[in-house]
Amino acid sequence: MSDAMTIVQVSDYSGGIVGPGIEPAGTVQNGGTIRTGTPPGCWGPMITPKFQGGHEVTRPVLVEGAEVGDAVAIRLKKVQVTSLATSSGVMTFVDGRYSGDPFVAKHCDSCGAISPPSHVEGIGDEAVRCDNCGAEVSAFRFSNGYVIVLDRENAVSLTVGQDIADRIAGNAQELAALPELSGQHSILSLARADISGLSSRMRPFLGNIGTTPSRDLPDSHNAGDFGSFLVGAPHDYAMTQEELETHKTDGHMDTNSVREGAILICPVKVPGAGIYMGDMHAQQGNGEIAGHATDVAGEVELEVEVIKGLTLDGPILLQRADDLPPLAQPLSRSERTAVDALAKRWGQTDIEDNAPITFIGSGVTLNDATKNGLDRAAKVTGLPYDEILNRATIAGSIEISRLPGVVRVTFQCPKAIIERMGIAHLVAEQYGVSESE
Repeated sequence: MSDAMTIVQVSDYSGGIVGPGIEPAGTVQNGGTIRTGTPPGCWGPMITPKFQGGHEVTRPVLVEGAEVGDAVAIRLKKVQVTSLATSSGVMTFVDGRYSGDPFVAKHCDSCGAISPPSHVEGIGDEAVRCDNCGAEVSAFRFSNGYVIVLDRENAVSLTVGQDIADRIAGNAQELAALPELSGQHSILSLARADISGLSSRMRPFLGNIGTTPSRDLPDSHNAGDFGSFLVGAPHDYAMTQEELETHKTDGHMDTNSVREGAILICPVKVPGAGIYMGDMHAQQGNGEIAGHATDVAGEVELEVEVIKGLTLDGPILLQRADDLPPLAQPLSRSERTAVDALAKRWGQTDIEDNAPITFIGSGVTLNDATKNGLDRAAKVTGLPYDEILNRATIAGSIEISRLPGVVRVTFQCPKAIIERMGIAHLVAEQYGVSESE
């Protein structure tokens, strides 16, 4: 990787697939920077039949020195929304327009074309049309949807009524701020406005970010829950459950604390790691309960660092301190003084030196995802599984990232273990605690 650069700018996208079959956009030096503009995820690619995945993520960037069995730490330096409006909501499928999975294997039920090219005519549910025959061709509908306008400077948003949604649909490309090389239709063209006048804060994050799986698969299916749709599927990306577990990297997390200021540590399953990103959301509560949130275009800047010898199956997240669950937050000076006094009062001579750490787990259900996250934590830290259960209960938390099956397993971990993992400097950087005390 002698052609590695200090800064790599990515301006094109993978067409809905992640994996070793996608040509890298370049190679960045260990410690270097990746910059890109990301298109919206989910609804835009979903209503664009040529996409074989539910997102539109960047082509991967290789990291100099990253080898299979290592990990790569990603510092999220900039995650900023560029869209002025978006639309989202609860989805339903249109029978007859897909084979097994409407995210992956769409076809025109009029002319039979597979993953047909398409265009937008007018606005509303029937706006997406097949280039071959002119028939309406989207495989998705809203059961309840909304159009939302965004104030990026003041970090607030507001859903709008039908008249405004129709007006926005007439200028969808510009208001969505789709990057020049994006291939998706804007979901704003559908102008679905079931909720009017609902205000909310903006809190942008990346829903799909990580390292390249070791086999090509749809970008939205790089996780244990959505990935389960590939098991025995009637299309070219079908896998067994064992193959899915082997190849995926759980980049599709929809974890709302993967935002500016966080540090994400990802497994390396292909030489060079292959960092990719996309699916920025303007906001989302825990759980993405509606199935989709406010997908937006945005600007992203990352810094990467290779962690040699840290073998992971899925991501570790060092959340911002203000995103940590209350029981996992580092103790204040006064609290530590009180703990010292409590120990002295009872004759306890040992007080553990620890820091918070979060493991991402994914699976078909939330129970499966929780078990997966706990298993990963036990495997990587070497702590007994049942001890992880106790630590997450009294000094941490289990939090939902996405339904049906992505969770965060957070707990206070002994610093000696964090040092052995090779990430003590990252933990110290993130939480203002010394690497060893």
